[in-house]
Amino acid sequence: MTKQRPEMTNTVTTHTTDLSGTWTLSSLNAKHTLTMPVPGDVHSALLAAGIIPDPYVGRNEADVQWVAEQDWVLERTFDITDAAATDSWYLDLAGLDTVVDVYLNDALVLEADNSFRRYRPDVTGKLVPGTNRLKLVIRSSVRESAERQAKQPFYIPYSTANSPIPNGSMLRKVQCHFGWDWNIAIAPLGVYEPPLLKRLAEARVEHVTTRQDWHQDGSVDLVVTAALFATKTGHASVSFDLDGTVQTLDVDLARGTTTVEHVFPVRQPNLWWPAGSGEQALSRLVVSVGGDRVEKTIGFRRIELLTDPDEAGSRFAFRVNGVEIFCRGANWIPADALFSRVTQAGVEDLLQSAVDAHMNMIRVWGGGFYEPDWFYDLCDRLGLMVWQDFMFACNLYPSTTDFLDNVAAEVEDQVRRLSSHPSIALWCGDNELVGALTWFEESRRDRDRYLVSYDRLNRTIETTMKKAAPDLIWWPSSPAVGPLNFGDAWHADGAGDMHYWSVWHENKSFDNYRTVRPRFCSEFGFQSYTSMPVIHQFAAAKDLNIASPVMESHQKNAGGNERIAGTMFRYFRFPKDFSSFVYLSQIQQGLAIKTAVEFWRSLKPHCMGTLYWQLNDTWPVASWSSLDYGGSWKAMHYMVRRFFQPVAVAAIPSDDGKTIALSMVNDTREAVSIEVQTFLVSLSGERRPLMAASGTCPADRAATLVELSAADIPEGMLLFWTFEASDGARGEGHYVPGTYKALDLEPSGLHLTTASQDGGIDVTVSAKSLALHVMIEADVAGRFSDNAFDLTAGTSRTVRFTPSTPGEGPSPVFTVYDLQSSAG
Repeated sequence: MTKQRPEMTNTVTTHTTDLSGTWTLSSLNAKHTLTMPVPGDVHSALLAAGIIPDPYVGRNEADVQWVAEQDWVLERTFDITDAAATDSWYLDLAGLDTVVDVYLNDALVLEADNSFRRYRPDVTGKLVPGTNRLKLVIRSSVRESAERQAKQPFYIPYSTANSPIPNGSMLRKVQCHFGWDWNIAIAPLGVYEPPLLKRLAEARVEHVTTRQDWHQDGSVDLVVTAALFATKTGHASVSFDLDGTVQTLDVDLARGTTTVEHVFPVRQPNLWWPAGSGEQALSRLVVSVGGDRVEKTIGFRRIELLTDPDEAGSRFAFRVNGVEIFCRGANWIPADALFSRVTQAGVEDLLQSAVDAHMNMIRVWGGGFYEPDWFYDLCDRLGLMVWQDFMFACNLYPSTTDFLDNVAAEVEDQVRRLSSHPSIALWCGDNELVGALTWFEESRRDRDRYLVSYDRLNRTIETTMKKAAPDLIWWPSSPAVGPLNFGDAWHADGAGDMHYWSVWHENKSFDNYRTVRPRFCSEFGFQSYTSMPVIHQFAAAKDLNIASPVMESHQKNAGGNERIAGTMFRYFRFPKDFSSFVYLSQIQQGLAIKTAVEFWRSLKPHCMGTLYWQLNDTWPVASWSSLDYGGSWKAMHYMVRRFFQPVAVAAIPSDDGKTIALSMVNDTREAVSIEVQTFLVSLSGERRPLMAASGTCPADRAATLVELSAADIPEGMLLFWTFEASDGARGEGHYVPGTYKALDLEPSGLHLTTASQDGGIDVTVSAKSLALHVMIEADVAGRFSDNAFDLTAGTSRTVRFTPSTPGEGPSPVFTVYDLQSSAG
């Protein structure tokens, strides 16, 4: 199939020319010719041209994998004037995915092989007056990775369970592009940043880094270091602008790189705080020379990682501006499996959902991208601290000189690009590479060889980072006990960060979360199915069976469906139909994570962070995410908003089940008084008071408010409570002794009424009897003001549904679920 459109031509007249736009895309074998928007990805262009089906629908994944096995050519032309052709020029290229040969007028000007690097090849003398042609040949990552594996001095294992497309660790490319236990395996390729042609005047700004030197009186010196690049000796004026305060320096330029430093003294800085702890004061820094400029977002803040010894081992806690911060958050994976489907508005919605659920940290996981500058600008503005992994995950990696040199260049580029963002709290060497040493026969048989290889990689990352920005906080790996400790950190209660996966991967009970006492849990999760409106995007009516080939193709974790179903047998009466199965999977997901978070928060300050896996999805799939693909909230995310409240109350049973502690936690800097009302609720939903209690929770601490005897809860009754705190926080909850399946619930008699109000719809749900985990679902995208709540007999609740596109399309149709009605 062939489609051809005219190429777009620019005339270069300015210092910088953006060569984004419509390019010609063709397979190297010339079988396909079409157009492609740049920035963009090849799969999306082929889909738009009708050459491939939508990879996300049905079982189309297998039908599009041939795309990654081909070489592809991107071409466009641009015009340049006679006078300009003789000037000094360079290309500014980033986001080349991945092995890309760049030709200008048939001259090879760049051989790129790292999608995380910025390349600036000199093209002086390569331009001609009139029409010029730029060509990018994108090599098959499938073939290139296999060829590089064959050249290794010894075999480098990779996680076959995660990567059905082999050898992804050979390339500096997004690792989950080769598949993952939640991602589609199609190895996308393309160009993800605008290609720029730039004229080099006297100099350009190579990079800008900042350092904050704090003084005892609270003032700070912002030290700005700019690296200038010139092709010859000369002079230049460099401008440093901090929020309108401008200083211009005259600089003598050497041939190559010249470093210039300027200090801005700030007597009374407005501080940047994480969300929920204060304001996010931001400043704007601009460094310019000639026609070139670099702009940075600056936030004045001091951040420390506390790892000092204590009675349990050593701490793992963040201190910001002198205040210890309990980190509440989730892991971030790429916003979409295909670059062309990512939008800034969509990403902002996902991050805003994190903040709306009381999160103050996200972990940018090491199998994805170093995100674009605007992503971190959003985190700066929203107050989301970022745990930033370097992009290595779940595999072993080469340690040959050429690979490590490539990694060092990548680290230098990314650290210098991102290190000034106030949101980035920590830089972590990798995800689970120490654990991966035990996963493969080769590394178990010859651990010393592979451990030395890993250490070479890890030290390259660390030394390059510290050279580029010495003041950054470094953590060697996640999970890890600490630097130069290569032991098993997965269940280490005494020190470091923990990944705890026994409940999911080993099918242990939710109560098992209470057997570990992490200092900081940076990964733990439980799967659910994506919501029915999302399922309808990829599955036909005939596919709505959990064992159908289509549904199984949208479950990437081996044994995942069996574990979801097995958990239902353990805790619940089996659901009556497919949609109830989906609903119940989301409820049990939320209950699993709630069990972990509430217990670990009750251990504060022993535990000072919980980052669950995962916030978002890359495509419509069964996964551990609390947000659906597209950004709608699953049941769990509504629960997250409640159990991540800075001031909260939770029920924590004793190990022997004889007592139930109502634990109060306070993440604020002021003591709060808390009043709790407890009730006994019958299986028919009748409610009677049990007892009232009040207490004070100290600032930044957890404490037991009251302890109840389990014997005080008669058989056939549930414990309910409500609380109010002096800072305005309030909430409710219930505790079930035993399992939900043991409850002979009476028909809940749920009833819905709706009323349109100001661009939204008020949905009122009422219950005749006890209704647990009431979940309202709309057949259009949007968000409810509350969901996944309980109703007792004769009560109702009104929530607001706000459609994502108000006033467009048909009126939403609502469905309501609860435990009793979902079992039939």
